[in-house]
Amino acid sequence: MTSHVSLSKFGFVSIFPEMISALTQWGVTGRALRDGRFTIDTIDPRDFATDKHGTVDDRPYGGGPGMVMKATIMAQAVEQAKRQVGLNAPVIAMSPQGQCVNEHLLTSLLGQDALIFVAGRYEGFDERFVSQHVDLELSVGDIVVSGGEMPAMMVMDSLIRRIPGVLGAELSAEQDSFVDGLLDCPHYTRPEIFEGEAVPAVLLSGDHARIAEWRTAQSLRRTLDRRPDLLSEADLSEKQRRLLARWDSVSDDI
Repeated sequence: MTSHVSLSKFGFVSIFPEMISALTQWGVTGRALRDGRFTIDTIDPRDFATDKHGTVDDRPYGGGPGMVMKATIMAQAVEQAKRQVGLNAPVIAMSPQGQCVNEHLLTSLLGQDALIFVAGRYEGFDERFVSQHVDLELSVGDIVVSGGEMPAMMVMDSLIRRIPGVLGAELSAEQDSFVDGLLDCPHYTRPEIFEGEAVPAVLLSGDHARIAEWRTAQSLRRTLDRRPDLLSEADLSEKQRRLLARWDSVSDDI
């Protein structure tokens, strides 16, 4: 986790602002909001519509299916968001064309005081809104979903859990998958035997040094098996490199 975290304010621009309740009412993020660790301001673009129907989209120039969210209305919504959370807050639009979210990028965002997330619908935004009012386009993967709300909340959730004091255990966020460039190790709890499979003996040994080494080895093995692409960019220690070199001979008894 970065040593400097300034982030404490979020803006959420969406025609379905009620969806933010998934963050504000439940779990770790809901508790953190109640504890005052961060704030979220919601802005509904329909508030800036000029007709009685609250229209925020229109047919695309050049024809084709679907509707496009209007630049004028989205720009007004973002300006309102800036007035509420911070005039210098970077504006992030969730988009399949955006940069794929990763740990390094999220860590860099923690240094901002405030962030504004804009969730699109339909065929997306008028490109002029993106070019003139959006600082960063982000994607959570090569999939298409109905709107940007859930991807935006995924990113916000990942950021919020790194705000100091949000997680109960000080090291929880630091030990998550991807934080050190690797997947997390396997975890176990009671009972000791489940459907004939026992908890690895090393975890019952009480030897914290051996347990730490086992977890490191398992993290490396899991990453190599499931996401070997991560290893090329991971900042591995010399000890990790040695373990990786002999990963196929590592047993649960390390």
